[in-house]
Amino acid sequence: MQIDFYQLSRDPAEVAVARIAAKALPAGQRMLVVAGDEALLGRVSATLWGRVRESFLPNGMAGGEDDARQPILLATELAGGGAANGAGVVAFADGVWREMPEGGGGFARALLFFDETGLMPARALWKVLGERAGVTRAFWKQEDGRWVKAG
Repeated sequence: MQIDFYQLSRDPAEVAVARIAAKALPAGQRMLVVAGDEALLGRVSATLWGRVRESFLPNGMAGGEDDARQPILLATELAGGGAANGAGVVAFADGVWREMPEGGGGFARALLFFDETGLMPARALWKVLGERAGVTRAFWKQEDGRWVKAG
């Protein structure tokens, strides 16, 4: 599994998630965005629907009858059986890592977005995940409005 750490400095999580999703969806990837804060999920949804110039990305809250059809599904928790929309990418927009279901839950890639307050927990998690077999990690920072690989 590929795990990408995104340290936020310029953009809030909802903007960063939208920019990543704007590249993932045209490549045929579906996403599950997880955050324990429903207000944050609301901001993510609004941004995906078009607050960021390059985005107009259909999405919906988990628990509806059309979950399987949603290219981007928003949820307050990570379900044990994977995403109802068959997502291969899970994004933790609130900076809180959730353990993956056995076998990765169908996810090939996980994204962890965190700000300065989450830097120390992210560093500790980086170390823990580096000891796991089958895990590839990347650390990204914002510089001049772009994501630059820092590790």
